[in-house]
Amino acid sequence: MANPSPGPSAEPSAPIVSLCDVVKDYPLGKLTVRAIRGVDLDIQAGEFTVIAGPSGSGKTTLLNMIGCIDTATSGTVLVGGQDTAKLSDRKLTQLRLDTLGFIFQSFNLVNVLDAFQNVQFPLLLQGTYSAAERKDMVEGLLQRVGLGDQIHKRPNELSGGQRQRVAIARALVTTPRIVLADEPTANLDSKTGNDIVDLMRELNRDEGTTFIFSTHDQNVIDRADRIVRIVDGLIADDTAQQRVQDAGA
Repeated sequence: MANPSPGPSAEPSAPIVSLCDVVKDYPLGKLTVRAIRGVDLDIQAGEFTVIAGPSGSGKTTLLNMIGCIDTATSGTVLVGGQDTAKLSDRKLTQLRLDTLGFIFQSFNLVNVLDAFQNVQFPLLLQGTYSAAERKDMVEGLLQRVGLGDQIHKRPNELSGGQRQRVAIARALVTTPRIVLADEPTANLDSKTGNDIVDLMRELNRDEGTTFIFSTHDQNVIDRADRIVRIVDGLIADDTAQQRVQDAGA
């Protein structure tokens, strides 16, 4: 009798973000500045990863290429299994709307819109939901980030921490698989910054959303599951760490 064949082994899932030999050059007059120097990086779904490094190290450039805001000079950037260099402008826009959420250090809110309207804006661009559905989604998310009683206030009527919470809600309202955060605590005091990271960790834990931060804030670095340190456009260290248990986990 033939020996029974072994059962199928579990295949590792493909990374949600994959960079292979990525280079980014910027022209500076007659010179060329190499901001990223051949980076290889895989990030799995559900990771809470920090890209850390000093100012000018290339971490924001790396984040912008993952977010399809900038393009690599050479190498491959895969996001959600798609080669971003091969996508048309329309498909890139769709990838940003459906797969990616952005949180910027300067918030990037529209000053003439109130909190509700700012958070609703990506849903209007998607054009998928009815007005009633959008209302439920936006109000529910603003409630979750602690702004249920601030929905009709404009950015200039909100504190820095409240504006960042609006930005987080806007980034999450489309239920993105990946949230990119560029120095999200840079303009906040330490307590507000801690509260913002608490909120992101909770959403990461509860929703399985992949978070990728660019930061040199040591508090954010200490709270990450993985730290990718970049220096002069190169990955100098890539470390998984045992973080302090989050409150309420």
